[in-house]
Amino acid sequence: MTTTKHIQLLLRMPVAAILLGLVSACTTMPAQTLQEEPARHAVEDVVRDDVNYAVDVYDPWEPMNRRIYNFNTKFDRYIFLPVVSAYEFVLPNFVEDGISNVFSNIGELENFINSVLQLKPEPTFTALGRFIINTTVGVAGLWDPATKIGIDEWDEDFGQTLGRYGVGDGPFLVLPIFGPSNLRDTAGLVADSAMFSAIDPFDFDDKNDDWEAPYYLLNAIDKRHRTAFRYYETGSPFEYELIRLLYGKARQLEISK
Repeated sequence: MTTTKHIQLLLRMPVAAILLGLVSACTTMPAQTLQEEPARHAVEDVVRDDVNYAVDVYDPWEPMNRRIYNFNTKFDRYIFLPVVSAYEFVLPNFVEDGISNVFSNIGELENFINSVLQLKPEPTFTALGRFIINTTVGVAGLWDPATKIGIDEWDEDFGQTLGRYGVGDGPFLVLPIFGPSNLRDTAGLVADSAMFSAIDPFDFDDKNDDWEAPYYLLNAIDKRHRTAFRYYETGSPFEYELIRLLYGKARQLEISK
């Protein structure tokens, strides 16, 4: 036996002796001391109804959602973010800002329609005012003078409209590429897309259909460019549960405003 093994054996002997002593003590302990003690705190004192826990989110499709979340992680890391990095490298900052302003200005149409549907006067007039000012003074939305004079954007979508009228979240859902959502907001996303197609501000259905795919691709790149979130950089070992909880809380706040 080598010296190292001797040392390891000697170190283990006291530990084994202690464990044997504990086992012997347990076997000779009076029966009444082994009885279960009453709980010191009631369940309602520890788990409160007014607190949201990560497990509270309704997620019956969790195995599928986790697979999609992992797919989104790889797609984002190896495809989407490199494209965004190339976009940021090629274009000057003022061009990127102009593109973002144009897409934000077009988004005011969605904000306006959903504000009207929700019977919310302030967001309605805000969206209309921003669209008029930025389309005229801002030269088709390339600049954002409305924000400079204190008229801030008020985001509204059809998912919020449904929630405003009492439609519940439904199951949590992770969409490929789009990311976290739920059944109600997914239906709202489809409705907003159909709404934009019906308005067709660029006449895509008739003579400009060749520009439709580049438009949506550039819009997607611009949105990712403006989003600071990076997968698995939250610092939490339970990122999926964290994102699931934060998404639901954020949507509740947006609907209630």
